[in-house]
Amino acid sequence: MIPLERLRDSFEGVIPSVIATTGADGMPNISYLSHVHYVDETHVALSNQFFSKTATNVARNGLATVMVVDGYSGQQHVLDLVFERSEMEGEIFERVAVHLAILESRMTGIMTLRAVDIYRVEDCQAVPAANPLVEAEPLVLPDLMGKVARLTARMSDCSDPEALLDVTLEGLAECFGYHHSMVLVPDGERDGLTTIASRGYDQFGFGAEVPPGCGIIGVAAERRRNVRITDLSRGQRYIQAVRAMAGVEDATPIPLPALDKPLSQTALPLISRGRLVGVLFSESTERFTFRHRDEEALTVIAAHLATALSFLSEERERTEMGRREKTETSADEVWSLPAGRRIAVRFYPRDGSLFVDDDYLIRGVPGRLLLHFLEEYTRTGKQDFLNREIRRDRRLQLPDFKDNLETRLILLRRRLEEKAGPITLERADRGRQRLTLAGRPEIEIVED
Repeated sequence: MIPLERLRDSFEGVIPSVIATTGADGMPNISYLSHVHYVDETHVALSNQFFSKTATNVARNGLATVMVVDGYSGQQHVLDLVFERSEMEGEIFERVAVHLAILESRMTGIMTLRAVDIYRVEDCQAVPAANPLVEAEPLVLPDLMGKVARLTARMSDCSDPEALLDVTLEGLAECFGYHHSMVLVPDGERDGLTTIASRGYDQFGFGAEVPPGCGIIGVAAERRRNVRITDLSRGQRYIQAVRAMAGVEDATPIPLPALDKPLSQTALPLISRGRLVGVLFSESTERFTFRHRDEEALTVIAAHLATALSFLSEERERTEMGRREKTETSADEVWSLPAGRRIAVRFYPRDGSLFVDDDYLIRGVPGRLLLHFLEEYTRTGKQDFLNREIRRDRRLQLPDFKDNLETRLILLRRRLEEKAGPITLERADRGRQRLTLAGRPEIEIVED
């Protein structure tokens, strides 16, 4: 029997599998399967969505034969299966459900998973090709753990979250060849995700949002599970689902960075102490960029990134709360706005959306933060803001638990830098933000 571990590329669902069963009268029945899932060295899982005849035959004798095809090499193998049990919850069920959720995308629920059937593999044999091509040498893939060690060592040297994000994405490109990647963090208000860092795209897309449960990124966050698709070329619905996920067809204020024709993608939830702190996403124009070994390597990197982000943010908060610094400008001082160009600022309290010179900038907590800075500036001339003071201001409506202020400020700074407008926000030093304006802001609050 050929070890199933050698057939991992045959369980990617790139090429449909075939399942054969036999009825009580000895009549064979053949159906197609979208996916056969690897469980362990002696078991596979099939989603319980068969045609009624296949289900009836399996219920009668518990036997089935499945042919799987390696989407990378084209090699075929036949598996003799014996039914063991059905599962409607648990690790294997969730893994299969995540896969179907990605394929279903915005369809009508026809692919909702009812159960997962677990089969014991009694035998696994290769199917000889009728007209074999020239014998190819077995593909030997290099080990990635050395690259993981080098990148995580770089990440460990970072002393602030912003540098950590940049080093991580740069390392994915330099060490692994993953040239199109991004990190998204929970927005804290709408249960979705917001892009805080990206690399390899024509536009950075800082502030671009992904709704909860939408596409590969939203599903990875919602289910808190790795999602990996090795070949998106199988059918137009895959491409449509990816483009819908990426916001290419949506009238979103800030489009999510996306390749025009991605052929492989992966998304990994960033979990720290049971809390979702973000999602690491990468995609490629090549098939099979993200194989099982890549997922294993990225899992280690994602875990390191999640822990480091949480630690650095909390360490900075502890440092800031221990300081006793004075602000430069007192509210009692006489202040008048300097002359200069008019900067039109429009703010919508309903969702925290903020526009500068009629151009959409950001919404949510980052939008309220910038409004706060601008109002303080127009009232007192204050330009330096301490993080510890920001956290105490209940008007900003920061979430009570783990406000992630540092990531919101990173997002705001990067969005302002990307827009290259008349307002900039810089980190003057640790725990201090400095507002700079090329003009005088005129703020309009729009209640709707």
